[in-house]
Amino acid sequence: MVKRMSEPIVVLVTCGSEEEAAKISNGLVEERLAACVNVISPIRSIYRWEEKIWDEKEWLLIIKTQRKRFQEIETRVKSLHSYSVPEIISLPIMEGSSSYLEWLAEMTEK
Repeated sequence: MVKRMSEPIVVLVTCGSEEEAAKISNGLVEERLAACVNVISPIRSIYRWEEKIWDEKEWLLIIKTQRKRFQEIETRVKSLHSYSVPEIISLPIMEGSSSYLEWLAEMTEK
């Protein structure tokens, strides 16, 4: 078992365009809020918004970071995002390679 100095998490964010996904991803990595961001595209999202069912193409960001950086990520994503209510959710990373988790922590330190 790996002793962790930090709590690694994955944050999921959906974006309405490839350009927006790239802008948010680059900003988070440049500002050391994320160690890495994967952009999955396109995905098909079906959801209810303003009493209508939508079926849209979106781009999914998989953001690897530390739990202590979540609030900063949320604030930054909201400042860059075009949606009035963007999806910003986190999931814990329960296990992982110790060398990867150490790198993740190092890349997201201030």
